[in-house]
Amino acid sequence: MVMATKIVSPNIWAWIADHTGRRMQIVRGGSFLAALFFAGVFFGNDYWWLMAVVFLFSFCWNACLPQFEANTLSYLGDQPHRYSAIRLWGSVGFILAVIAVGPLLSQYGQQWMPVVMLGLMIAIWLSSLLVPERAAAHVPVDHQSLRQVLLKPAVIALLLVCFLNQASHGPYYTFYTLYLEQAGYGAVLIGWLWALGVIAEVGVFMVMHRLVPRFGLRNLLLFAIFLTAIRWWMIGAFIDSLALLIVAQLFHAASFGIYHAVAIQLIHRHFVGKNQGRGQALYTSVSFGLGGVAGALYAGYSWQSLGATASFNFAAVLSVLAFLVTWWGIRER
Repeated sequence: MVMATKIVSPNIWAWIADHTGRRMQIVRGGSFLAALFFAGVFFGNDYWWLMAVVFLFSFCWNACLPQFEANTLSYLGDQPHRYSAIRLWGSVGFILAVIAVGPLLSQYGQQWMPVVMLGLMIAIWLSSLLVPERAAAHVPVDHQSLRQVLLKPAVIALLLVCFLNQASHGPYYTFYTLYLEQAGYGAVLIGWLWALGVIAEVGVFMVMHRLVPRFGLRNLLLFAIFLTAIRWWMIGAFIDSLALLIVAQLFHAASFGIYHAVAIQLIHRHFVGKNQGRGQALYTSVSFGLGGVAGALYAGYSWQSLGATASFNFAAVLSVLAFLVTWWGIRER
């Protein structure tokens, strides 16, 4: 249900935002309603009640990020390569949340988790009120229809790459922790391996504004997907080698950091004018929505029937396909 809202919700809200020109109001309204509906967890624990709460929360929550991405890139104007310098603060926030919330839950119990989450959502809504509407003012008047954009071979190739790359993450996001536990690694070490990936992600975000002008978006995308394929093969083949697992986690800088920063900018390049919000919504839907669903689905079946190594090998094959589509279908302007 959550994945379904991630596919549908961003596009509905994007259509509203692009036709009204009020992206920041969508971000503010979406974050406010998400916090409001999430508060419903404190008023009942019945199955259907919680299902309604999760559905309404997800429907509003998934509206915010694509529109804020579009606002950010519009505000950057002719310097979209500086997007990563802003995006890195999301990763920093994740690290700080893990550091702060972990001890809190250990000391006071998991019943405080909804309180913490609601507090963070309210903080997000309040911070959105501080972002001026003029942050989304750099919107070109000239633009093609959405249908014309979606029929471009380069756009089809880009969306296919986004789908394949996210789908390749299926075994990693679904079973990585379980895989490490079965191999005998402790909880603390597993936590540090996850943290290492996020730290590597922050590191590459800090230098992306220099890498993009020097190497170009296409070359960086090819490099990121190539390392992604190597990463999945290494995890599947060398689970007993901590050193190689550390290297594989450092590759998260490429498989998410470089890839995401490049994909966001390529989407921004093709979807201009009033299509900016819908372009970011499509990116979210096709990659994290459809790609996430497909990845979790094949990972579950292959893990049960073929085993962990085969699952990560299949993920590597998907990355190779994404590399080939990038090579043939995406060109620098």
